[in-house]
Amino acid sequence: MTDLFDRRQVLTALSVAGAAGLLPAGFTPAHAAGSLTLGAPEVFSFEALKAMAVDLAAKPYAAPRQPDPEIVSKIDYERWGQITFNTESALFADGPGQFPVTFFHIGKFFPKSVEMYVVDADQARPIVYNQAMFDMPANSPAKQLPQGVGFAGFRIQEPRSGKPDWHKNDWAAFLGAAYFRAIGELYQYGLSARGVAVNTAVADRDEEFPDFTRFYIETPTSDDTIVVNALLDGPSLTGAYRFQMTRGKGVTMEIEHTLNLRKDIARLGIAPLTTMYWFSETKKDTAIDWRPEVHDSDGLALWTGTGERIWRPLNNPERTTASSFSDHSPRGYGALQRDRVFDHYLDGVFYDRRPSLWVEPGSDWGAGAVQLIEIPTDDEIHDNVVATWVPAEPATAGKTYAFKYKLFWVANEPHPSPLAKCVATRLGRGGQPGLPRPAGVRKFMVEFLGGPLENLPFGVKPEAVLNTSRGMFTPYVYTEAVPDGVNGHWRAQFDLVVDGTDPVEMRCYLKIGNDILTETWAFQYHPF
Repeated sequence: MTDLFDRRQVLTALSVAGAAGLLPAGFTPAHAAGSLTLGAPEVFSFEALKAMAVDLAAKPYAAPRQPDPEIVSKIDYERWGQITFNTESALFADGPGQFPVTFFHIGKFFPKSVEMYVVDADQARPIVYNQAMFDMPANSPAKQLPQGVGFAGFRIQEPRSGKPDWHKNDWAAFLGAAYFRAIGELYQYGLSARGVAVNTAVADRDEEFPDFTRFYIETPTSDDTIVVNALLDGPSLTGAYRFQMTRGKGVTMEIEHTLNLRKDIARLGIAPLTTMYWFSETKKDTAIDWRPEVHDSDGLALWTGTGERIWRPLNNPERTTASSFSDHSPRGYGALQRDRVFDHYLDGVFYDRRPSLWVEPGSDWGAGAVQLIEIPTDDEIHDNVVATWVPAEPATAGKTYAFKYKLFWVANEPHPSPLAKCVATRLGRGGQPGLPRPAGVRKFMVEFLGGPLENLPFGVKPEAVLNTSRGMFTPYVYTEAVPDGVNGHWRAQFDLVVDGTDPVEMRCYLKIGNDILTETWAFQYHPF
């Protein structure tokens, strides 16, 4: 996977950059329409959008329109941030519904023109770019762009009747290729979702980044939900999407989409999540950075079709790796941020508040695998981790796919397991203190918290069940309560002896007798 843009700049832009929106004449009783330009109405429905995607797949791919590259390249990050939109003319600024919609300007990092439509009943009207919609410095290169160049994306503002102030705060954004983001219940942007992933980390193929080329924003019919439809187009496929988005404690998105393949795809990723993991307490090079940890997510959580709960801590490997968790009819998976302690990050960008993102299938997805792709990074500006569902059947040209699922942008997984969860993975030199440390031996300390561990009888110790794909564990395996005074906080300690540098797949859980007490820790260890 290659990055399309500097992720830290994007997240900052989502927090501080101005946005713009429009309200079509006749859609609501009162609106500011001085800068509004609308095209002629046309019939619209989601079924018609799906048919449009099918027709488009039968034609050769044509890249999205890009306004004058010489001008747009001058709208760099700083100049792009100086362009703001008058929120008083935002779409749905006075209703209906609670959520005004504002728009992003085109710039160097987002140079493609995205078409925007407003839908009322079965009629859609295009919103035409008008420079008067935006406030910008007199010497801004954007002043040289002509009428109708389009927008880069849009975002959905906080409720008009609530706090924080909707003029300054938003809760969802669609910006760049088929990327979209939402804040969680801790009011912070972080990881991203994508409409689809195409050939991510495939050795003999370049990854493709299809684009949402059109958005159809429906006039709200309720106060807590907004619906957006989108057309997707890329060299290998087309698609039609429907997003039903609800702002509550966090953000919930009910997504329905169809995909139409123009070409064979080696790795077709459904419901992909894209996040960043640089380092954590697990492994950190000496003096690489002043902060203790830097990551948007610290693990992949899996709830398999058989009901097993798995926690896979993330890695920043030396080389790109792809891990596959085969499954049938999965119940869900997610990239989570479990460490919520500010002192573990010490950064004003608030990694401790980054949302967790959980995927819940809305239909039977059949056979396939959750695949986790981890790419080396030496900085926090790159999204270097992808988690996605890959169907078992080959993705060949001419195939059509239909999927339904929910995305939960929250602090913790929405359907917590009754088992204790893994909260830390720590590595050290193997052997015993005070004795020579043997070569090729690595010590692991795996911490679990909560669930049945909170109610263990006095003096009872759980047993650690271990498994490894290669190498061997030494006889010294130990469990103990972590001496921090927190009830139900236990750790397993064990040493692994292994030769070579090939990855090692390891598993661990705690039990008493036949009773399983914890989720399964599944770690990919890279000997060093």
